[in-house]
Amino acid sequence: MTVFRWIMLVITGGLFTGAVVSFVLFIMVDVEVWIERARVLRRLSFAAALFWFNVEIWGRVLYTLWHWSTPGA
Repeated sequence: MTVFRWIMLVITGGLFTGAVVSFVLFIMVDVEVWIERARVLRRLSFAAALFWFNVEIWGRVLYTLWHWSTPGA
């Protein structure tokens, strides 16, 4: 899971950084294309973060179910 966390951190961080840079460019040059790109990258970064969270939770659930043992059995 550590490799997955690092990969998702790089992907999410890259998308978020791209959204911030696009927004700053929109503020500086006032071209509508940059705000559209910022919105798309922001949505993708949130989707990547939610995917990351979902895999972490369900991974832990599956790990728990796989290693479940009944006490005294």
